[in-house]
Amino acid sequence: MVWWLVRSCEISCKSQKGYIYLQRLSLVNVKLKWVKDKVLDAAVVGQRDLKSACTLVSVISASSEGRVPIYRLRRYRGQLGLPDEVKLSTFVRRYPSIFCESSFLDSGGTPVPLFRLTPEALSLHQEELKILQQNEMDIVIRLQKLLMLVRDTTLPLHTIDQLKWDLGLPYNYHESLIPHYPETFSVVNLEDDRVGLKLSSWDSHLAVSHLQKNFAVSAENEGVSGDCLAFPIGFPRGFGLKRKCMEWLEEWQRLPYTSPYSDASHLDPRTDVSEKRIVGVFHELLHLMIQKQTERKNVSNLRKPLCLPQKFTKVFERHPSIFYISKKNDTQTVVLREAYSGSDLIEKHPLVEIRRRYAELMKQGFLDRSRGLYQAAKDI
Repeated sequence: MVWWLVRSCEISCKSQKGYIYLQRLSLVNVKLKWVKDKVLDAAVVGQRDLKSACTLVSVISASSEGRVPIYRLRRYRGQLGLPDEVKLSTFVRRYPSIFCESSFLDSGGTPVPLFRLTPEALSLHQEELKILQQNEMDIVIRLQKLLMLVRDTTLPLHTIDQLKWDLGLPYNYHESLIPHYPETFSVVNLEDDRVGLKLSSWDSHLAVSHLQKNFAVSAENEGVSGDCLAFPIGFPRGFGLKRKCMEWLEEWQRLPYTSPYSDASHLDPRTDVSEKRIVGVFHELLHLMIQKQTERKNVSNLRKPLCLPQKFTKVFERHPSIFYISKKNDTQTVVLREAYSGSDLIEKHPLVEIRRRYAELMKQGFLDRSRGLYQAAKDI
């Protein structure tokens, strides 16, 4: 991996607060290697199957009969994120502590698998719905802030769907959440014939990033003052940073911080100041995710709405002290380092605990099945 850093000539730039500063530009070739972080990998592994199982739980629980034939479940495969080689029926049968199988005969007399939730899974799902209801305003605020980050405060519903698991949105948020807040959100038709969600009004009280909030607390409690904000950083064990890289990082941290909620059109995209703003956007975006992580492809889909340049996701490799890219689950997942102590989240949303209990139930069922403790029931 090659990290190109801009330096050498000097240009004048204008910061958010209106004063003039000088930013040096040049080109320095610095090579960085990707270092595996087993601790943060542990925070990612298993998330794909957990998301798939929880999505199926929501689908089955929404059925009027409380049970769904396998051919209907296949309609939702695109939402599950399972590898192409994994059959849906194989995945569902892997977790008998979550899904209970029976069958019925079709018109030709062929048995058709039918799945319902186990009592344990159904009880846990009811707790999940209660937590979603109790934390509804928190969820609404997360969605508001997401829309405040993007151009025209509007996103296609398809793009939001890709992020709803990470944001902690209800599975059917289109019906259960959005209609209850007509003064906040409006469903609109986009130019490309897609349907989008638009923020009806800008809330200046929400246009404060997580980094700015933390700085305000530090300034109040410790008498901290200054115009530039630095990101919390940390390196994994075995990551050696050359002196010139460390010097650059220290200088970069002292550059002016541009809020991800403010207009950045005045920034030259070829500068370190612009790069710091891009890092700030993803720093804030990941803080909106309840587990402070999301798949890299989800971030890539936000390039145009966030008005970012080509190859903008290179900032993840350029700032391994802020972000970690896990390659578990046959994909790349961006993790916010500062949000974790080891493999545990420092601040846990109530939904995180529910998901942990789902994961434990899945693990126990998988182990019991491997021991032969489950036998498929056939109700014909």
